[in-house]
Amino acid sequence: MSETEGLTKIRIDLPNHWATKGEAMWARLVGENLYELRNVPFYAYDLNFLDVVEAVSEREDLRLDVQRVVHRSGHRTLRVFFSNVVAASERPALLETLKKLGATFERATETLFAIDIKADGNYEAVCGFLYEWEKQGLLSYETCEARVPGSFDDPPQEHNGAGQPAAGADR
Repeated sequence: MSETEGLTKIRIDLPNHWATKGEAMWARLVGENLYELRNVPFYAYDLNFLDVVEAVSEREDLRLDVQRVVHRSGHRTLRVFFSNVVAASERPALLETLKKLGATFERATETLFAIDIKADGNYEAVCGFLYEWEKQGLLSYETCEARVPGSFDDPPQEHNGAGQPAAGADR
């Protein structure tokens, strides 16, 4: 059985995002136009693993676009951008140490990882570890709360033009 069996792709437009113009995520249909997110968002803000969203399409042959969050799962999302100081082979092992705090992760690229903290996980402690690693120059990270009310996007002025969020923008 495939990991994506029974899942569908839903999409979020991100016209102002610092890295991409949109993101597609796996989701499971749970009701009419209601979908439970089944992966950690890599770019969208204010969305988390297992959140239930409304997604609709203008026509049957078009993609499903996320409209709003209907139910929050309690999960939280962080994003990590590794520096070249940490070898690519060592990055997953470093993040594995956060597992005891209720955190798991998914890899988007060699340097970008999305971290999911379960509803009963220790979000503050995970942020504490990431902050210390950031001070050591191992990585930078961002929290993923809403940047613009009612949007999953980044405001245009929040990027630094170098492919990462502006330093300290959300800490």
